[in-house]
Amino acid sequence: MRKNTSLLISLLLLSSLGIAQKLSVEKIWKNYEFFGTSVRGFRSMNDGNYFSKTQGSSITKHAFSNYEGKGEVIVSPEMLTYKGEALKMDDYFFNLDETKVLITTETKSIYRRSYSAVYYLLDLKTGQLQSLDDQHAPQTLAEYSPDGKSVSFIYENNLFVKNLSTGKTVQLTQDGEKNKRINGTTDWVYEEEFAITKAYDWSPDSKNIAFLKFDESKVQEFTMTYHNELYPELYTFKYPKAGEDNSKVTAIMYNLDKHSSTEITLGDYEYIPRLKWSNSENKLIIQTLNRHQNNLKYHLVSIEDTGLKTTMFFEEKSETYVEIDDNLLILNDGESILRTSEIDGHNHIYSLCFDGSSKQITAGDWDVIEFLGVNDKNTTIYYTSAEAGAIHKGVYKIGITGKKKKAISLETGSNNAAFSNGMNYFIKTYSNANTPPVFTLCNNNGKELTTLEDNKALNKRLSNYNLGTKSFVKFKGAKEELNGWVIKPANFDPSKSYPVYINIYGGPGSNMVSDSWGGVNYMYHQLLVENGYIVVSVDPRGTMYRGEKFKKSTYLQLGKLETEDFIAVAQELQKYNYVDASRIGIMGWSYGGFMTSLAMTKGAGIFKMGIAVAPVTNWRYYDNIYTERFMRTPQENKDGYDSNSPINFVDKLKGNYLLIHGSGDDNVHYQNTMEMINAMVAADKQFDLFIYPNKNHGIYGGNTRNHLFNMMFNYTLKNL
Repeated sequence: MRKNTSLLISLLLLSSLGIAQKLSVEKIWKNYEFFGTSVRGFRSMNDGNYFSKTQGSSITKHAFSNYEGKGEVIVSPEMLTYKGEALKMDDYFFNLDETKVLITTETKSIYRRSYSAVYYLLDLKTGQLQSLDDQHAPQTLAEYSPDGKSVSFIYENNLFVKNLSTGKTVQLTQDGEKNKRINGTTDWVYEEEFAITKAYDWSPDSKNIAFLKFDESKVQEFTMTYHNELYPELYTFKYPKAGEDNSKVTAIMYNLDKHSSTEITLGDYEYIPRLKWSNSENKLIIQTLNRHQNNLKYHLVSIEDTGLKTTMFFEEKSETYVEIDDNLLILNDGESILRTSEIDGHNHIYSLCFDGSSKQITAGDWDVIEFLGVNDKNTTIYYTSAEAGAIHKGVYKIGITGKKKKAISLETGSNNAAFSNGMNYFIKTYSNANTPPVFTLCNNNGKELTTLEDNKALNKRLSNYNLGTKSFVKFKGAKEELNGWVIKPANFDPSKSYPVYINIYGGPGSNMVSDSWGGVNYMYHQLLVENGYIVVSVDPRGTMYRGEKFKKSTYLQLGKLETEDFIAVAQELQKYNYVDASRIGIMGWSYGGFMTSLAMTKGAGIFKMGIAVAPVTNWRYYDNIYTERFMRTPQENKDGYDSNSPINFVDKLKGNYLLIHGSGDDNVHYQNTMEMINAMVAADKQFDLFIYPNKNHGIYGGNTRNHLFNMMFNYTLKNL
């Protein structure tokens, strides 16, 4: 106690004297001093005027118009006692009329998005709490039917439905088996690359469930070794690499009254990335995609007296690939949907009728980022876009006719919005490059009604440090001007010479250069700046929000143009009077690790140091949906694969190269690093290596991140 008191007095004294404190990796990744506060647990109620939120072990109901009110307790801790034991609630989900709640407990992550949990059912009218199904647990993806009379869930790759009035559970599929067949949820590659785990949906009348069935029998297996006990444990799962067989996926319609299933006829396809029922009509929309992912088809499935009727009512083709996202809204008229497309060169919103007619709603030399929703009367669409520039994100609304567009977030920076049902209110999250997030409650015109969280405590902590300012710049790429940012030391002296640390990603679909708060990564960069480095980042060709041509320019040759751009930027930096041209380093994770490895080989002699974390080193080793979207198969594009894989250029390696990987990485397999090691040994190249046993692609847990960033920090101090 005396030691802590002395430390507090010392910190207060330093603050009162105006002496800036010093940053450290431990403050960032061990003490978590720079983690801000967010607004969690909000869930719009069905009427759109109220929301629920968790407060400890309770769920309370609040009016948007009176946010600061105490709120009505919907679920109390006493209601969550099962067989004498208090449940630890992880999440909750209402049924349609909000008289019942699904409670998730003991949630465990499987991969990036998938999880298992033990579910409980709470009847708010009677207060009765029961287990979803003790015999089939843990489950995943449980949800109430639209009429609230049943609950569906997945257990061991099979789809089940529990009748709440009888308590009886019916198993709808019988053939689910690990690494063979999956019903109602997705395989590894769909989860990772199509961002979908829930592969089933109830019809609005609760009589049918449409779901996907994955036959994995021909997909090759990948095995990882976990080093835990006396003998290592082997974990084997299906992972289709570039050019290899996929799961065979079929769409099934199950009728609960007849207890029968029917396969939905969809013609020729490779993937079924989305299926979704209309809100009020028993009409099902299914998207199919070919293997090259450049021919997207929309199918309408309706239930007729004579059986299922399937019509392909629209298709989009591309010379490269068609993006799959969640920008798909089925309108209440039961005859049309809203979607986004890049067919005019930028990503924009279109209405699409089931008769195949289409109309463009937004237009301009900028990209829509995501749909936020449409109001109940189907007259106004809400969305985010990069209209103010690729580094900014704003919230907008527009009439469904394409008129009366209005910005409803005015600050330059990054604006996100989570709307209530009916689109009357939204919670806005705003930040910029040097400002932590501020959360406000707004009406649908963007008027701020109240501030929910301003991160005042974090701002106060930040004020104790002499931080550099992140500013945005333009760099000369190999062919085009590129967006970048730079952080210089707070006491920057242009007459001095500084080393430069370039932090990169560079892959399609993820920008590093954004006018938004960077969190702990921003603080790590400030630590480098405090120690005399200039930190830089840049988005090369192939990145987002500058139109389709810029984004898809890297098609069939991932790595080539991006590497040329990073080399060009480094060469430009070498010409700056205040940059030490002999001390430019580069660091990246995942795709950024791939780019770092190419920069250190193809760009040999320009970069003094490179740190590659969990890199792809040969695109033949990565999954087929992602890789083939941009590269097609290795059989079709051998040169594209070979001429941009770092393992083929290690003979050019110069400088200090640190390779880091988690041995339990189910995404970018540890195999990539093993092959890079083999190639460097064969080329007689010296390098540095660190492996984190059992850690996945994120390399975290316990003290791991603290250890990782301390290692990278010390390596940078020593080698750059």
